[in-house]
Amino acid sequence: MAAPEEMDYKAFEEDLNMLVQTLKDSFESSEVEYHIDEINETLYIKLEGLEDYAQAEIVEIAGPILEELDMDFEEIIFLPF
Repeated sequence: MAAPEEMDYKAFEEDLNMLVQTLKDSFESSEVEYHIDEINETLYIKLEGLEDYAQAEIVEIAGPILEELDMDFEEIIFLPF
């Protein structure tokens, strides 16, 4: 049986992949990358085509997704690919 820390990390990784894939689909992006800054507890998500959306549209699309999946980051920053 896997150690509790390993199971927690695997669940975190699955949640993160689900978040990234859901955002990719929601913004109709063909490319997506992410980077975790563990020191600052920040998640950076680069999405192809993000520059085509106004800031209000990004908040409107991403807000409910981020609330639903509730990742444990201090900050999540979206960047164009």
